[in-house]
Amino acid sequence: MACTDSRSLRDHVANAPQAAFLFDNAADVQFTALDRGTSLGVRPGEFDGRSVLVATASQLTAALALIELDGCARRITILPPDAETDHLPAVIAAAEIDAVVLDSGSPRHPAFDLPVHAACVPSIAPLEQMPAPHLRTEWVLLTSGTTGVPKMVVHDLSALTAAIAAKSAADGAAVWGTFYDIRRYGGLQIFLHAVLGGASLVLSSAGEPVTDHLARLAHRGVTDLSGTPSHWRRALMRPAIRSIAPRYVRLSGEIADQPILDVLRAVFPHASIGHAYASTEAGVAFDVNDGLAGFPAAFVGAARDGVEMRVIESSLQIRSGRTASRYVGAGAPALAGDDGFVDTGDIVERSGERYYFVGRRGGIINVGGMKVHPEEVEAVINRHPQVRMSLVRPKRSPITGAIAVADVVLKAEGGRPEAQHIEVRDDILKLCREALPRHKIPAAISFVPALAVAATGKLARRQG
Repeated sequence: MACTDSRSLRDHVANAPQAAFLFDNAADVQFTALDRGTSLGVRPGEFDGRSVLVATASQLTAALALIELDGCARRITILPPDAETDHLPAVIAAAEIDAVVLDSGSPRHPAFDLPVHAACVPSIAPLEQMPAPHLRTEWVLLTSGTTGVPKMVVHDLSALTAAIAAKSAADGAAVWGTFYDIRRYGGLQIFLHAVLGGASLVLSSAGEPVTDHLARLAHRGVTDLSGTPSHWRRALMRPAIRSIAPRYVRLSGEIADQPILDVLRAVFPHASIGHAYASTEAGVAFDVNDGLAGFPAAFVGAARDGVEMRVIESSLQIRSGRTASRYVGAGAPALAGDDGFVDTGDIVERSGERYYFVGRRGGIINVGGMKVHPEEVEAVINRHPQVRMSLVRPKRSPITGAIAVADVVLKAEGGRPEAQHIEVRDDILKLCREALPRHKIPAAISFVPALAVAATGKLARRQG
């Protein structure tokens, strides 16, 4: 069942179990402490009715600020960690921001010279009187994957939490973990899962080695763990992955192909493994928990849990109460069509009784006038038993304009004899020839030790 109540985050933490905590790599904060004090160190009502920018460096202090501000601030704009400082004046102007929450690691910028400031800290200071939440706060999230000033999307808490259902009693025994940053939509969903479900949450930390993060997850006894397929592929390269035993493994943010689902099933044989589809604009559309890539064709054309989906010219479109309401800013484009459907830009193809994601409309490689979706080729390469992950990218060509080339990370650690590289390369090309038309077969394959992952948790794609 979906959460449709109108309570603020403060209301939820007031009812949290005593065993529920927020954990990062430096501090622990008990949820219930946030109902009895403040992490912002300001007078009661200081942020009442204001448009507030949360620009903390730490995820923990961002989480504390969100709990304290929801229901009191008119609008909360969440600044992600990879936001360009050059874009700050435009973001502040578009969101009509008149207050800012910083912490000790926040960047220093003249744009933060606003009427109200607060320095958020992990320690909770008691207050005799806390402002009673009374506003329907707007939540503004910045989109990723755009050049220039990012688009800013408006949600409210009911839309953000509409897909969240408590899977068990709120007894504090559940411990969520995420490789995401909670200042992006995917990570924010996990934060809200924990708050509404009475669970603890282990936060990731910028720059923290994956092995150290896995060690913290193991130490806290993580039960539910979420990340992108790229997050999971990087984690699977570390022996420390064997130190955790989650009961629920969740993938989202990128295409979950069959190889990554199969590997996770082998590593976590007793876990429930699911992948979710969501976007900052469209919200959470569905979860798939049958162990298979793609999603059932029956999801399209009929309302399910208040979500309607359709496919127009191969692009997935969504209408539901979980979608954002609009973009912020003068001259901002319409977020949805006149009929309320949001065009996600994600391209799907039907095969039998299932739809499969093949890539982004904006990520197509044009090879002599023919389309190549990098993700479609990567899904084939990733089937090879010795491949951990791959990235297909364009390379300029004087003849076709562009060709597709692939960077591949192999599972085995250490160097490989060149002859063995040649054998694996030939096997990969054979797989591609059997599954793909000629123009989609990579013109070159390079073996690399690692692939860059952006702050969003997705593969860092670049133009050739």
